[in-house]
Amino acid sequence: MRVVVQRSKEASVTVDGKTIGEITKGFVLLVGITHGDTVEDAKYVAEKIVNLRVFEDQEGKMNLSLSQVKGEILSISQFTLYGDCRKGRRPNFMEAAHPDHASVIYDQFNQWLRDLGVKVETGQFGAMMDVSLINDGPVTLIVESK
Repeated sequence: MRVVVQRSKEASVTVDGKTIGEITKGFVLLVGITHGDTVEDAKYVAEKIVNLRVFEDQEGKMNLSLSQVKGEILSISQFTLYGDCRKGRRPNFMEAAHPDHASVIYDQFNQWLRDLGVKVETGQFGAMMDVSLINDGPVTLIVESK
């Protein structure tokens, strides 16, 4: 499992011109699932993300977690995170999980985030989406399960 974490001031996702998810301060997550990922991987990554200390405290140091600042999450499925660009000019997506498997892990991941007390908005799995965000910092990290 591979997740790009972007700290944001606000973000939204639209499908066919309709906003289906939006948040204020928090994280935009681009979530990639590969073949061997399990619900345990999803739990590990969810706990890691919710507890990342990347929000500024009163002294301006990145010392607070998403939970501590009462942040929100916009979670977007993103199979292209497993695109292999090492050969040729067209990415190979063989490492991306089949949609049947990926959707189950993605849904469980979002449920783990909610179980940890975070408000979670999502995109639409498998859809073409327009994601809009205002990066905060910018702070961008990659969290992986393995």
